[in-house]
Amino acid sequence: MFFGRVVFVTAVGLSLGGIAASWAFAQDERAIRELDGVTVVEKLNEPLDLTLTFSDHNGNSVKLGDFLKDDRPLLLTLNYYRCKMLCNLQLNALTKGLKGLDWTPGENFRLVTVSIDPRETPDLAHSKRSSYLSELARGEDVDWSFLVGSDENIRNLADSVGFGFRYDPEQDQYAHVPAIFFISPEGRVARYLYGLEYLPRDVKFALVEASEGRVGSAIDKILLSCFHYDETIGAYGPFAFGIMRVGAALAVVVLGSTLIVFWKRERTQMRTKEAT
Repeated sequence: MFFGRVVFVTAVGLSLGGIAASWAFAQDERAIRELDGVTVVEKLNEPLDLTLTFSDHNGNSVKLGDFLKDDRPLLLTLNYYRCKMLCNLQLNALTKGLKGLDWTPGENFRLVTVSIDPRETPDLAHSKRSSYLSELARGEDVDWSFLVGSDENIRNLADSVGFGFRYDPEQDQYAHVPAIFFISPEGRVARYLYGLEYLPRDVKFALVEASEGRVGSAIDKILLSCFHYDETIGAYGPFAFGIMRVGAALAVVVLGSTLIVFWKRERTQMRTKEAT
């Protein structure tokens, strides 16, 4: 009798374990299906369709090309305004990086956030923009546009930068990767930065690269040569050869300056002797 009970309990346990394993596997499969295509495929140097139209936070119709003028690069983000999790974290991180940047959007670059949810309205975009401009604390004239648009134009833009996302109707949310995109003044994809931290240094370097040196000081360009974009982490790291090269250049400048000082001193001494 006891043996029979043991067998029965064991069988039930195995059955329940099998059911649990099957359920977990089904959940994993569902999660994999939901995340299928949620990634970023880098399309460096690929052109954007600058004729794509959207509505800005004031309800005005604008073209993507309107934001690429005067040799200034574009910093682009793809989010949605109802998002309470990832998008907020990403835009908060970007705002923090911008606060540490000595450039303000509109001076050396333009900044555009496009909603990936075609149901969102200019009023919602306006509210979101006001919230982030208040956090940035650089006034209301900051050139940061929040756009909404049709599903077709949103997906065309997302495809052109390699941004994959997926809508979950059960959760009424979008799954996507936190990434920001740097666009050259000619409308080509120049650089990607990933994650939920955007260092002011990395943002500036990416903008200098995207503009092909048309924005940024000589010092910014020298510093950029000391850092190398690390594709494995989507950020900039010290570049040994660049640091050595800049160090060698500085050594030449110091040595040259020292030789000039000695040369001038020697000529002064020679003139003094000749005068006496």
